[in-house]
Amino acid sequence: MSVLSTEEQAVVATVREFVDREVRPVARELEHANAYPEKLIEQMKQLGIFGLAIPPPWGEAPVSMPCYALVTAELARGWMSLAGAMGGHTVVAKLLLAFGTAQQKDHWLPRMATGEVRATMALTEPGGGSDLQAMTTTARRDGDHYRINGAKTWITNARRSGLLAVLCKTDPAATPKHRGISILLVQPGPGLTISKDLPKLGYKGVESCELIFDDYRIPTSALLGVTEGHGFTQMMKGLETGRIQVAARALGVGQAAFEDALRYAQQRESFGKPIWQHQSISNYLADMATGIAAARQLILHAAHRQDTGQRADMEAGMAKLFASETAMTIALNAIRIHGGYGYSTEFDVERYFRDAPLMIVGEGTNEIQRNVITSQLIKRGGLD
Repeated sequence: MSVLSTEEQAVVATVREFVDREVRPVARELEHANAYPEKLIEQMKQLGIFGLAIPPPWGEAPVSMPCYALVTAELARGWMSLAGAMGGHTVVAKLLLAFGTAQQKDHWLPRMATGEVRATMALTEPGGGSDLQAMTTTARRDGDHYRINGAKTWITNARRSGLLAVLCKTDPAATPKHRGISILLVQPGPGLTISKDLPKLGYKGVESCELIFDDYRIPTSALLGVTEGHGFTQMMKGLETGRIQVAARALGVGQAAFEDALRYAQQRESFGKPIWQHQSISNYLADMATGIAAARQLILHAAHRQDTGQRADMEAGMAKLFASETAMTIALNAIRIHGGYGYSTEFDVERYFRDAPLMIVGEGTNEIQRNVITSQLIKRGGLD
C-alpha cells in the first residue's frame, strides 16, 4: 500500500486546516442559500488545489493519486460541493496529460494548474444517462472545423468553466459504436447555450447545467489528440480518476457524519448516561468507523494501482461502490443518533444525508459499477 511522503502529508494537513478554519464555519449558511462559494474557491486556487494533478513544466506541486484522493476527502468533509468544484477539472487535466498534443498541453495546463482556467467534462445526455455509446451529440467535419449539435445535461461547473471536454460522435455510422466517439476541447462561445442551473436535492452552491449545441463551430485542432475515434477509450481511462475522486468525496461525507455523530453521542444523555453507552448507538458507531476505515483502504488501493500504471477500473469501481453506499448508510445512521435534531436544518447531518446520494448515481451509477466489476472479474479470472 502506498504511503504518503512527508511533503504529501503536509499537503493533506494544510487542506484539513483550511477546511476546519475556513469551510466548516460557513458551509451550512452557504449551502442553505445555494450560494456559489467564490471566496473559498479563490482560497483553493491560492493553495494550489486545482494544480495538484498537473506536473512540471505546466504545474508546480503534483502529488500522488493517493494524496489527491485524501485531499478530496478533506474538502468533502467540510463541504462536498467544494470537492465537486475540482473533480471534473482534474479528470480533464489527466486526459490532457495522457492523450493531448504538446500544443494542447502547453495551451491549457499552465492556466489550469493555477485555477485561472477551470475545466469540466460533458458526458451525460438527457436521454442517455450511463449508456455513453447511445449519445446523440455529433461533431461533423466542415473543412478545417467541426460543427457540434446536441445536448448534454448535469454538467457540473458548466457556467464557470473555460474548458469543456465534450464527448461526441464524430462518426455516427461507426461499428462498433465506440469507434465513432471523440473528445473535443470546447470553449464557451456562439452556438453553445448554457441553461439555468438545474435544481438539486443536495450538492448545492456549485452549478449543474444543461448544454445545448446548435451548429457550434470549433477548429479540428480542438480534437483531443490527433486521431478521431479514441474518445470513448480515453474517457473510460479518465473515469478511473473520476470514480476514485467520487469515492473520496463519499469518504469525506461519511467521515463528517461519523465525527458529528460520535461527538453528539458523547454529549447527549438519556436514562442517566451518554447515549454512546446504549448498545444500539454503540453498534452504529462501531459500524460507521469500520466502514470508513474499509472505504479508505479501497480508495488508496485503487489510487495506488492507477499511479503505478496498472489497470484500475475494477478497483476504482469497487472503491466508488463501497464508499458511496457506506456514506449513505452512515449519513442515515447519523440522523438516527441525533434523533429529532438530525432532522433539523440547524445541524449538518441533514446536509450529509442530502449530499450522499450524489455519489451513488454520479460518475456512473453503482449498478454500472457492479457491471464493470463483474466484467473485470471474468476477464481477470477472479480477484488478483
